[in-house]
Amino acid sequence: MTPAEIREEILDILSEIAPDEDLSSIDDSKSFREQLEMDSMDFLDIVMELRKRHRVQIPEGEYGNLASMGSTVSYLEPKMRDIVNA
Repeated sequence: MTPAEIREEILDILSEIAPDEDLSSIDDSKSFREQLEMDSMDFLDIVMELRKRHRVQIPEGEYGNLASMGSTVSYLEPKMRDIVNA
């Protein structure tokens, strides 16, 4: 997957987890928590959804890499490089 495809996938996951949030104005450099009303369970839902959809394993110690859209895409890019977006 390309960085743009990963970003779209994260937006899709966020739209399921937080359907009432306006995701059109996500600032890639700001943390999700700063921009969206998300708690730690919502954050874990993102991790679980990535695992379910793409078998991407994210160790608990690396969850901090998923703080913002920019850091999430950068972190996931090498892990998802060989995944073909269906």
